[in-house]
Formats: sequence, C-alpha cells, structure tokens
Amino acid sequence: MTAFWILAPIMVVAALGILFVRKAVHAALLLAVVMISLAILYAVLEAPFLFAVQIIVYTGAILMLFLFVLMLVGVDASDSVVETIKGQRVLAFVGGTLLAVLLITGLTQVSLGAATGLEAANSDGNVQGLANVVFSHYVFAFEVTSALLITAAVGAMVLAHRERLTPKATQADQARQRMRDYAESGKHLGPLPPPGVFARHNAVDTPALLPDGSPAESSVSRVLAARGTVRSAPAEAHHVDEIEAQLHGEEGEQA
Repeated sequence: MTAFWILAPIMVVAALGILFVRKAVHAALLLAVVMISLAILYAVLEAPFLFAVQIIVYTGAILMLFLFVLMLVGVDASDSVVETIKGQRVLAFVGGTLLAVLLITGLTQVSLGAATGLEAANSDGNVQGLANVVFSHYVFAFEVTSALLITAAVGAMVLAHRERLTPKATQADQARQRMRDYAESGKHLGPLPPPGVFARHNAVDTPALLPDGSPAESSVSRVLAARGTVRSAPAEAHHVDEIEAQLHGEEGEQA
C-alpha cells in the first residue's frame, strides 16, 4: 500500500507529462518512468511474471523501439501541419467520437464479481495461474493482439523501406573514386595510419611516427586533438629505459 501511494502520483504526473511535453525524447523518458513504476507495483503485488514482462518486454523492447523511431525521424523534426489526406481531421474526430461511445457503452455493462485475492489466484503459482487465465478465458484476445503486433511490425518495415535510386557501389567503384579524389585533391589513397603503440598508457592518444621521425597528425582522432590530450611519443621515450630496467631486473630474479 505504501508503494502505491508513493508511485501512483509519480505515474499520474509522468503520464500527463507525456501528453503535454513538446519534445518526443522527453515523452519517451516519462514513458520509461511510468513503465518502471508499474513494474515495481507488480513486484509489490507478488506478481513476478508480470514484473519480468514489464521490464523485459515493455521497458526493454517496446520503449527501445520508440527511441529507435526517434533516432530515424530526428529529435528536432517538426510536425507538418499540412493535411496530406483531405478530410483526415474530420475522419479522426468522427472515429474518436465513435471510440469514446464504444468505450463508455462497454464500461457501463461491466460487472465485477467478488475478489478472490492474490493468495487464491496464485495458489498454484503466479505463472501457472496467469497462463491458465490467458490461454483459457482470454485466448481469443491474446491471439488477436499478437496478430495486431505482427501486422504493425510488417507495416513499419514496409513504410521504412526505400527503393535504391542509384546502384550500390562495388569495391572497384570505390577504388576508382579514391583514385579520382587523389588526383583532384591529393586525398590519401589508403586508410588512415593507426595510432602509435607505446607502453604504459593508452595507444590511441599517441600519434604514429613517420619515417623521418615526425608525428603523423592524421593517426590521432580529431576529438583528442581538440581536447588537447594527444601525447608526444618522443616526450615519453624515458619510459623505455624504465621498462628495460624492470625487464632486466625480472630476468635477474628468475636466473
């Protein structure tokens, strides 16, 4: 009961925030708050299966799907106010009104029996009791829901599919393009040189050395260069002597 009075206001505020926030990323984060709070309530009510499903399926899978869609669309994308289908607002209003009438009619005809309690419902185990209810009384609704989810997944793949306008570049095409770039702008033909390897610290912040001994700036990430965390290999050369002394000391001990 204590968990309910603590989490219920949080869930209501987060649910209202989903409706009124302007950024889709904030709405997804508030949705995560609602889902996690609901999972905690399942755990308090001694429903471990629903708790696991709420965390793994809804919070872990469906919410990640929402975030993946946001990554595809873009967090800064603005909604278009131009109607692509004529009369869609009128149809949406009519459909919403019919749905509201249907829900109100259904709720007025609902009859609740006597509550049996969690101990009686979970007498044979929470998973067993839930499976008995789902696959006996609500098997039709369960199958219809699965069909809707499969249809939604197929529809999302169809909508996200795009026809390729240009043929995919082969390795030969990429090689010819690299040669043209080298002829026009002098761009390096091969891959960038790897960073230098130097003992006792991270290698990615040490530039590789060219044949004349000068550091190759292209071998270090531009992010590290902008942060000023690039090391100089000649400046770290004194570590070589320390490492050699340690190696000779270990060889002497083994002998």
